Amino acid sequence: MMTSKNAICLWYDGTALEAATFYAETFPDSTVGAVHRAPGDYPSGKQGDVLTVEFTVMGIPCLGLNGGPAFKHSEAFSFQVATDDQAETDRLWNAIVDNGGQESECGWCKDKWGLSWQITPRVLTAAYTSPDQAAAKRAFEAMMGMRKIDIATIEAALKG
Repeated sequence: MMTSKNAICLWYDGTALEAATFYAETFPDSTVGAVHRAPGDYPSGKQGDVLTVEFTVMGIPCLGLNGGPAFKHSEAFSFQVATDDQAETDRLWNAIVDNGGQESECGWCKDKWGLSWQITPRVLTAAYTSPDQAAAKRAFEAMMGMRKIDIATIEAALKG
């Protein structure tokens, strides 16, 4: 039984346990908890199929629901992961993309289940929120041409 008062419910087409396991293996402070099987047949599954999976992604409680093919993930929801250096940025980005995911723009990528992730180095967030508006603009413009964020390029743009 989920102990959190609030959790993010993510809809999957029969792959909630696979996704939860990948997240737990990839992200720190992530685990797979209880797996609940359907007590009876339902529109997209049979009795005994995995219905829900309780899991945590970087400390955030989630519930994976195997609801079937009716709904897909979109960029309207994403996990934003603050990374500390290029090695962490590369590791997380590559784990998602290399596991059947796809690259997008400005530090965004999608995992193989269609869930969007923003792999955002802390230096980038600090750069585009800098009180030095000219430096912030240079860093922002540098980011706009990237897929995975390159910290050295952002730092160079900040310096001008």
